[in-house]
Amino acid sequence: MPQTVKYLLDESRIPKFWYNLVADLPVPPPPPLHPGTLQPLGPDDLAPLFPMSLIQQEVSTEREIEIPKPVREIYRQWRPSPLYRARRLEQALDTPARIYYKYEGVSPAGSHKPNTAVPQAFYNREAGIKRIATETGAGQWGSSLAFAGALFGIEVEIFMVRVSYNQKPYRRALMETWGATCTASPSEQTAAGRAILAQRPDHPGSLGIAISEAVEVAAQRADTNYALGSVLNHVLLHQTVVGVEALAQLEMADDYPDVIVGCTGGGSNFAGIAFPFLGAQLRGGRKTRIIAVEPAACPTLTRGPYAYDFGDTAHLTPLTKMHTLGSTFTPPGFHAGGLRYHGMAPLVSHVKELGLIEARAYHQIACFEAGVLLARTEGILPAPEANHAIRGAIDEALRCKEEGVSRAILFNLCGHGHFDMQAYMDYFANKLTDQAYDEAELAMALAGLPSVPAA
Repeated sequence: MPQTVKYLLDESRIPKFWYNLVADLPVPPPPPLHPGTLQPLGPDDLAPLFPMSLIQQEVSTEREIEIPKPVREIYRQWRPSPLYRARRLEQALDTPARIYYKYEGVSPAGSHKPNTAVPQAFYNREAGIKRIATETGAGQWGSSLAFAGALFGIEVEIFMVRVSYNQKPYRRALMETWGATCTASPSEQTAAGRAILAQRPDHPGSLGIAISEAVEVAAQRADTNYALGSVLNHVLLHQTVVGVEALAQLEMADDYPDVIVGCTGGGSNFAGIAFPFLGAQLRGGRKTRIIAVEPAACPTLTRGPYAYDFGDTAHLTPLTKMHTLGSTFTPPGFHAGGLRYHGMAPLVSHVKELGLIEARAYHQIACFEAGVLLARTEGILPAPEANHAIRGAIDEALRCKEEGVSRAILFNLCGHGHFDMQAYMDYFANKLTDQAYDEAELAMALAGLPSVPAA
C-alpha cells in the first residue's frame, strides 16, 4: 500500500491524522517569546487563552497527530473536498500544463476555515469553556467559528475589521444566523478599541487591532478563551487535511505536482495545501516548487523583514519571529480582506527563510481578472483571497506554454465568493484600483519593532 494512503480511512477517505511539518524541518523554528522576559514561552504562559490540548499541539514535534473522532464525524459533512482538473481553464490558456485545484468552498461556511474552527471548538468544549472571543477579516474565519460554536454549544463573540464589516454585511448576517455576535473593530467595547478610536474615530480597522480586542475580552473572563483562525502552529496543523487529501487524490490520478500555489495572508490555507508535500520532499521525496502569493498592498513575505514582533496592535500577545510589516501597520482597504494581516505565520516565514518556498505579490485587478477567467471556464466564483492563488497558477501555466513544457500545477481554491459580489460588481464597473500601502506608515511601523537580543 502506498505510504500516503495510510493517512486515510478506507471507508470514508477522511484523514485520520493531521501532519506536523516541524517534525521534518532541517532547522527548528525560533520559539515564541514572553514579551516581558523575552524568554521562550512555556505552556502555562498560553493557558489563559487556549485549552491545554491546543497548547500541546502548538509546541508538538510529532509528525502525526490523531484527529479526534467527533471532529472527523463533522468533517464528514464536506470532507474529503474535491480535487478538480481544470481542463477548460487549460484550454482557454492554450497551455500544456496540467492544472489541478483543491476546492475548499464546499464547507458549510464556504471556505477552508472550518478545518480548524471545528477542532478548536471541540477542544474548548472538552476543557469546559463556554465562550470564545475571536477576530475576523473578510469574515470567513468568523463565520466558520460561529458555525463550530453552534455545533458544540459555545457562545462566540467576533470582532470584525471595520472595513470588511461595512463591505460584507451578508457575511456578518451569516455569523449572526449561527448565533454569534459580531462587532465592528475598532470598537468602544474594549480599552484597545477605545484607544484607537480616540486617535482616529474613522479608523478602518486591521486584524492586529481586532486581535487585541478579542484577546482583551478573553483575558477578562475565566469562562472565555481566545481562538485564532490562522498564523499559529496548531491552526496550520489542522489545515493539513487539505494537503493530505490532495496527496492521496493525485496518487489516484497518477500525477504529482511540479508546482504548488497558495494565497497567503496569515498562512493557514497555504500551509494546508503545501506542508504535506513539503514534508514528503524533506523526507527524500520528489521536489516541488512551492509559491506563496500575497497582495501587493500587504506584502509581508516579499517586503517585510524576518523579525520578532507582536501579533496584535495593543501588544497583548507573545512575540513571534515572522515576516512582518509591523504590528501597527494598517493596510489599505482592498477587497481581499482575509489577506490584510501585518504578519505571516511563523512556520511559513521560517520555511521561506530556509529557501524551501518562493513568494510573489500581485495587485488586486490582475487577481480579479484571473478569478473571472476561472469562473467563466470552471464555473466556480472564487473568493477575492483565492484569486491570488489563481493568478499565480495561471502565470505558471503560461510559463509552461512559453517554454513548451508540461508541468502539473496544484493550487488551493480556498473558498467561494458568494458573499463578495460587491467586489465583483466594483471590478466590472471599473471601480477597483490597485491600491498601494503608505510607505511612511510602513517605515514608522517597522521602526517600532521590539528589540530582541540575538540568540
